[in-house]
Amino acid sequence: MTVASILKGKGRNVISERATTSLAGICKVLSERKIGAIVITGAEGLIEGIISERDIVKAIGQQGPGALDLAVGDIMTRAVITCVEGDSVNSVMSKMSSGRFRHMPVVDEDRKVIGVISIGDVVKHKIAQVELEAEQMRSYISTP
Repeated sequence: MTVASILKGKGRNVISERATTSLAGICKVLSERKIGAIVITGAEGLIEGIISERDIVKAIGQQGPGALDLAVGDIMTRAVITCVEGDSVNSVMSKMSSGRFRHMPVVDEDRKVIGVISIGDVVKHKIAQVELEAEQMRSYISTP
């Protein structure tokens, strides 16, 4: 199973913002869209960073409520780990686990963002796969 199969099920909607957006503005978008991270892109649509709820909590914890007035470019994670549609679900899960992050942008051959997957998407996909395999095994066993 590949990242493409996850995107097929969840869609390719990408919420992105610019590095100049305030942290307060990012919080509003996260809340309104009920998402946990936002990809930060430049004018060409290429990834400049990613900001997650965890990054925001860290910034406020270190700098106090004034952090909400900062530009997201001052806080975001710049070294973004990405994947492509052809990557296996297992390799993506491994990267997320070892890197201790929960959101991964999916990029095309031009490095433009075409989707974002979360660890929840990966786990949901793996559970569905295991359930399908179990059902196939039950069917195989019960066939005379």
